[in-house]
Amino acid sequence: MHEPLVLSGKEVSASVFDDLKNKIEDLKNHDVVPGLAVVLVGEDPASQIYVRSKTKTFNKLNLHTETYRLSSEVTEVSLLDLIKKLNQDPTFHGILVQLPLPKHINSDKIINAIDPNKDVDGFHPENAGLLSIGKPRFIPCTPKGIMRILNHYQINLKGKHVVVIGRSNIVGRPISILTSLKSEWANGTTTICHSGTPDIKSHTKNADVVVVALGVPGFLTSKMVKDNAIIIDVGINRVDDDSVKGYTLVGDVEWEGVKKIASAITPVPGGVGPMTIAMLVENTIEAASDHTSELSEPIQSQYHHSLQPAK
Repeated sequence: MHEPLVLSGKEVSASVFDDLKNKIEDLKNHDVVPGLAVVLVGEDPASQIYVRSKTKTFNKLNLHTETYRLSSEVTEVSLLDLIKKLNQDPTFHGILVQLPLPKHINSDKIINAIDPNKDVDGFHPENAGLLSIGKPRFIPCTPKGIMRILNHYQINLKGKHVVVIGRSNIVGRPISILTSLKSEWANGTTTICHSGTPDIKSHTKNADVVVVALGVPGFLTSKMVKDNAIIIDVGINRVDDDSVKGYTLVGDVEWEGVKKIASAITPVPGGVGPMTIAMLVENTIEAASDHTSELSEPIQSQYHHSLQPAK
């Protein structure tokens, strides 16, 4: 029976944290403790779980983090005032505003207010622009995590046809840039599919690599991918069932069918998810390094260094 290579985000993130320990120690030797401020507005259950996971990871690594929990009724002005305060607080090297925000708050205005040098999510227009020209300051965490998984498992995208399903600024658009950059492990030919694409199957059927980030359970089926394709499932969806928890977490890929023909695939849970938090930690450490003049050179990840022209 065909068994694909399971691309474990748990395994890769553990490797990342092992690598970061020396960098954290180096910063602490210079009296710098990397710090992250998290702003959580409202009571969105998924956001609550995600923020708890971030806090747990930062505490485990003895890093500084604080979560600012605000009512869903908070005004845009009050939120902007808090961000201004955090921008000026030297104990925080990174600022993360958990999305989505309530409808009465303009998300773009909030993201634009974050100091680009503290924007560890990589969403600020200045950082998005730097990424687009292949000279990123901060790479958005989930796309960066996907590239690290591919790197870890020695999957080189050079010459491969990559299809990305989804065009959000959080995952789809930045991963389309990263996969197509003229750099090590990338240099793929990338197509973006989305809700306006008439026949997505015609694209995915010809793809060597499919990255799906739609938030639609089981969207990508075995009939939509070719034999030995590499599948990256970014989706994480709750599907109600009769289990003790009352639900099961599933991805955007129909796991049972696709795993029978894929050569490699990320599981849900345990695939891309753990990498997002690992990359947030790494970005925060890189931000702390950039703010520390005593270091001979900024601390950057091996992947960051690999973003150089391919030979």
